[in-house]
Amino acid sequence: MKYALVIPDGCADEAQDSLGGKTPLEAAKVPHMDEIAKLGRLGLTDNVPESMPSGSDVGTMSLFGYDPLVYHTGRAPLEAAAQGIELEAGDWAIRCNLVTVVDGIMKSFTAGQISNDVARELIELLQSHCCGDQHWKFHAGVSYRNLLIYRARGDKAPFASDTYTVPPHDITDQPISDHLPMGSGGCDLRALMDKSVELFESSQANQKRLADGLLPATQAWLWGQGSRPNLQLFSERFGVSGAVITAVDLLRGIGKLIGWDVVEVEGATGYLDTDYAAKGRAAIETLNKGHDFVVVHVEATDEASHEGLAEEKVTALEEIDEKIVGPLHRHLRDQGDYRILVCPDHPTFLRTKTHSHGYVPYAFCGSDVPCVGASAYNEPSARQTNEVIEQGHNLMGTFFDLSGSDSE
Repeated sequence: MKYALVIPDGCADEAQDSLGGKTPLEAAKVPHMDEIAKLGRLGLTDNVPESMPSGSDVGTMSLFGYDPLVYHTGRAPLEAAAQGIELEAGDWAIRCNLVTVVDGIMKSFTAGQISNDVARELIELLQSHCCGDQHWKFHAGVSYRNLLIYRARGDKAPFASDTYTVPPHDITDQPISDHLPMGSGGCDLRALMDKSVELFESSQANQKRLADGLLPATQAWLWGQGSRPNLQLFSERFGVSGAVITAVDLLRGIGKLIGWDVVEVEGATGYLDTDYAAKGRAAIETLNKGHDFVVVHVEATDEASHEGLAEEKVTALEEIDEKIVGPLHRHLRDQGDYRILVCPDHPTFLRTKTHSHGYVPYAFCGSDVPCVGASAYNEPSARQTNEVIEQGHNLMGTFFDLSGSDSE
């Protein structure tokens, strides 16, 4: 038996006036996703507990079959794992976005999708001027996505469970003053953020971006802090080997922590310009090389929502359908027994430009999967089936054995 999961990140949404009163999934031409819904099961799942912030860290952990209320310690530790950064007891990882703030308003949580080379220069600038001892270390990641690591020093730790931070993508076009880090670690984080403003103003790389008509990174934004998680291996949990294809460190990190191989794909950008076809080819190659289960994550749909781009979100869905879901499903059918699942991690509303809580549509088909008689893969069709998984971490068990029972 071979298995596949395709994650169109944040694709679940509301009806849009600009799309004729349809959701992006309804407006998009996605015949291959529709076919999966028609051939098998379609329903709704809630991947993010109401008590937790909505984000891909929580949503994908749940989607992979791990109860985030049990296993989640923060977003940044997952990204640290992707970079091969080991966290010991007492250590903390903090996400460091490079952002653009204008007149106190969060204009861009990506600093205009800042390039890797400029981002690395700014991270090195932060390290050389902000961290005077071995306990603090900035690590360059990809584009605006970077990390700050705190190494424990005996009993003295500036972080605790009351440290409160806000993801910058949740406050696009809003004043930042009400969303700064608070709690026991807030003072340290705010001091570093304030220092970054001064440093970035003098950066030659930033000045060149301005001259070229691009958004500069005006400061660092620190958030998503957490300690080392303890996740059971996926093979022990579900009995299959796995691999993940993604351009996002968060997904790479979760994959590494649960024992999956991480497949790098040239041209996978984590943005709207990603090479969808290359991801589809890589998924097929990964299955051919002996993996039981492949996960293909696509960030483009989420990024379109964060920028309020309805047509681009529709286009991204159509690209995922044509170049990933279609070829992958055909390959699975040709090779023998299989199951394929399509499901986003959480909704991301074009209206608010941010992640939301709520149900998302799932669809899967394949060997021994009963047909529920659905007509299409979208939110309204999923509601009509009355198939609901209240706790999203049970979906993976349902996908593998149809029991729907918690695999804890």
